[in-house]
Amino acid sequence: MKVKEKTHRYIEWISPEDMHTETVQWLSELNFVRDEQDFLNRLVKHYTIQLADARRLDKSRAIVGAILEAEKEVKVLMKKIQAHENQLNIMVDDIDQPAMERAYKETHKELMILMQRYLEEYRELKKQLFELVSKVIKKEKQQRLLN
Repeated sequence: MKVKEKTHRYIEWISPEDMHTETVQWLSELNFVRDEQDFLNRLVKHYTIQLADARRLDKSRAIVGAILEAEKEVKVLMKKIQAHENQLNIMVDDIDQPAMERAYKETHKELMILMQRYLEEYRELKKQLFELVSKVIKKEKQQRLLN
């Protein structure tokens, strides 16, 4: 069964309360990501000289550029999710609006897929940055031991 099919079936049966809970969780995760991004920026600033080394420059630039892009994306995603959360009353207002309710569920499904994709890409980005910084730190330690 494909991911979209699983997601579609999940959305068909999810309650408004569960959608609210999920949306709040997404916002919490994205707020944490923003805090992590602040940390990653400080980490990059701390090791700027070492990351600018000719052997690492291209990779460093690519990773730092991706971090900056991820920061922009997280803001956009948070706005979309907050707007979605603000429209939850469509699902609980006791007014039968099948088209609007279907549209809300479709938006929820799209946001779920966007969140999964964003978090997967962000985890990979963090992994790459940590590997790069780890190499820099190891090299610094070796140089200190040699001196």
